[in-house]
Amino acid sequence: MSKQTLVINPVTRIEGHGKITIQLDEQGKVSDARFHVTQIRGFEKLCEGRPFYEMPSLMARICGICPVSHLIASAKACDAILATRIPTTAIKLRTVLNLAQIVQSHALSFFHLSSPDFLLGMDSDPARRNIFGLAEAHPQMARDGVRLRQIGQQIIEKMAGKRIHPAWVVAGGVNEPLSVATRDQILTVLPEALQIATKALDWFKTILDQFREEIRTFANFPTYFLGLVSPTGELEHYNGFFRVVDSRGNIVADKLDVLNYADIIGEACEPDSYLKSPYYKPRGYPEGIYRVGPLARLNIADRCGTPRADQEWAEFRELDRGAVLSSFYYHYARLIEIIYGIERMEQLLQSPDILSKHVRAFAGTNNPEGIGVTEAPRGTLIHHYKVDDNGLITWANLIIATGHNNLALNRGVLQVAKHFVNGEKLSEGMLNRVEAVVRAFDPCLSCSTHALGHMALQIQLLAPGGEVLDELKR
Repeated sequence: MSKQTLVINPVTRIEGHGKITIQLDEQGKVSDARFHVTQIRGFEKLCEGRPFYEMPSLMARICGICPVSHLIASAKACDAILATRIPTTAIKLRTVLNLAQIVQSHALSFFHLSSPDFLLGMDSDPARRNIFGLAEAHPQMARDGVRLRQIGQQIIEKMAGKRIHPAWVVAGGVNEPLSVATRDQILTVLPEALQIATKALDWFKTILDQFREEIRTFANFPTYFLGLVSPTGELEHYNGFFRVVDSRGNIVADKLDVLNYADIIGEACEPDSYLKSPYYKPRGYPEGIYRVGPLARLNIADRCGTPRADQEWAEFRELDRGAVLSSFYYHYARLIEIIYGIERMEQLLQSPDILSKHVRAFAGTNNPEGIGVTEAPRGTLIHHYKVDDNGLITWANLIIATGHNNLALNRGVLQVAKHFVNGEKLSEGMLNRVEAVVRAFDPCLSCSTHALGHMALQIQLLAPGGEVLDELKR
């Protein structure tokens, strides 16, 4: 048997467009596998020459799934250019908005993109293994997912005026204070959201034994974990310090100033992908592989900081003796973060100063550069701008949350392919598992919305001369 290449193009049920190539050796065994991002955004160049105060609204257009995170990271970078103190109430309102986005985005990932694998089976008919098949076979689960995401989106709309690409968050704070009516409307729907999330988590924990093979092989290997924690070590999505934890759960770096991100994060490029490959600088490239996102955040935090989430976090951390390593558990971590987000929003909305009218500080260009860091649904998000004397952007660097995971994601694709793919005869289920490890990371590749459930997929097994030896289509 000669060397051959499998191509999965596009990878389905993710946000954006990517493909997977799997290399087989002469014995039909997997020798290599790569995940490729096949499109380029170009926002770092597009924003040059624009006034810095336009950046939050412009950067929100990067993504239709998590525009709020880009909006907030950009606004924080612009806050630094203003060099002024942001009102405390504005920080709380931004935090609530970001948590609402995390709730709705995690709901999309778990219920719409990944739960068909759990409820219908990894080996089920791909024509039904989607949100439509889920709605037919498990209508209540589908309704719960739609409702939970709807609640998150409605909170964003009520606070910021729009569900997608809102312009409410600006340099210096937010545009308008929160009204009593809006606060009360949000508080009214949070118990329902918590009930849905709790029910989903309780159910998910009961099915884990059915996926022991996937848990063992879905990007399950030692890496570092990076993200934000509060000054007291709690789960944090808006402010805080960088913490780095190793695979045994030991803190290797703590209370790192986010403004010095370039001292600990390097950026490499691979010739077969438009996605950057960041790495932990003290270990170098590619040994400095690390992960971000909900799994990493629960691994680096000492606790969540809300009652139900703390209980679930403690149970989650019992899965492994050190850090929880299997990327299959990203799904588990998302559900815990949804619970945390709901509980934390309620805490913030009941703050005595949440209705304060002082929600924006005004200033001009006082610093030549600014850095904004926040936790997006998929992980740490960094915006870094430099401006001229007129406040026009001269340079921008963006490290998108998905990029941090690029090295781990690629290694996970290889691990799954080596375990499940048999080059002698392809099966749809084995290739779906290669895609499923990508979905576990919930990558946002194009940073834009796309039509769910209508992507075509063609996999061909080719001989060196180009003839098709085996083929699957959907």
